[in-house]
Amino acid sequence: MISEPSDELDARQRERLDEIAADLREVLSRLDDVQFDVLREASARRQGRPAVDKTLSQARRSIEKAIHLIGE
Repeated sequence: MISEPSDELDARQRERLDEIAADLREVLSRLDDVQFDVLREASARRQGRPAVDKTLSQARRSIEKAIHLIGE
């Protein structure tokens, strides 16, 4: 949950943020699946780390940060 401004939120607003955090966790799980598939395919072809893996990692960190900021 938002730590500092939580006093400014009513119960409905907190509930909505909790729902958004849950949605983001689901997106994070789906992103992990895609990233794992990309790495597995690159490994099967004996290729190095695909450039898209860096982008997916950055997206993952951004989503993790958003989850942390709005609620856990």
